Amino acid sequence: MLKSQDLDSLRVLISRAKRWDAFFGVLGIFALMIGLLTFMALFVDMAIRGIPRIDYEFLTSFPSRRAEGAGILSAWVGTTLVMIVTAIVAVPMGVAAGVYLEEYAPKNWMTDIIEINITNLAGVPSIVYGLLALGLFVYHFGFGQSILSAGLTLALLILPVVIVATRESIRAIPQMIREGAYACGATTWQTVRDHIVPYSSAGILTGVIIGMARAIGETAPIITIGALTFIAFLPTPPFAGDPPVGMFDWLFAPFTVMPIQMFNWTSRPEAAFEVNAAAAGFILVLMTLLMNGAAIWLRYRLRKNINW
Repeated sequence: MLKSQDLDSLRVLISRAKRWDAFFGVLGIFALMIGLLTFMALFVDMAIRGIPRIDYEFLTSFPSRRAEGAGILSAWVGTTLVMIVTAIVAVPMGVAAGVYLEEYAPKNWMTDIIEINITNLAGVPSIVYGLLALGLFVYHFGFGQSILSAGLTLALLILPVVIVATRESIRAIPQMIREGAYACGATTWQTVRDHIVPYSSAGILTGVIIGMARAIGETAPIITIGALTFIAFLPTPPFAGDPPVGMFDWLFAPFTVMPIQMFNWTSRPEAAFEVNAAAAGFILVLMTLLMNGAAIWLRYRLRKNINW
């Protein structure tokens, strides 16, 4: 049995640990509130300045040298098309790479090097991806300053995020799921297809949300590959050309995106252009929230339909 002196020492240690827990809890809440309040202040200021400028004409007009008649039609269309290419390329490739590394790849020094490089690539500045894409997609492959080059560039940018999120989600699946499937005679592919990927889909979609939210606001790599800052026409509509090649003419069209349009307006001295930039920023936030909301809804539906 513990002596009274030992019990007193134990109570002192527990009391001290509780005080430290309370201190770090308060410190964490304080840090969270600083970030949240800063974001809310900036967002509210942008909304107050930009919402009165948003109307049907603003959404359906091309950029103009006159602030009163300028719109974001080419910018939001270009952003939408680039995000479609990014999602089509990054999501399947990132999920497949994560599944391979976690379920198929042998555990050796080569796999360790690949894992370290993937983790490091997630922290590489975006301008580096822009320079890589300029030499690879624009000049070497000859895609030019097009929607396809932009989509592939942003896909490379978010690919490490999707891979890491996929691997972490797969690791969270209990080992007994795999053992039960193998005991019933399932192959590795059947186990991955019918159990691992469906059960980890919610976590995978979380990584996709984070990656796409980063990609939609990137400017540096898009400027590096030569996106236009002023464009008064729309790309060819998807699948509108003569089949089979003409259906993909839109991939090689010039483009601009919302962050570049905002940068162009904020660089002008007139105050009216700053109002336009605030309105475009508010629309960009709404597009991001809409995209994330759709992914969150899909994640909820997938999680609800899973029976463990």
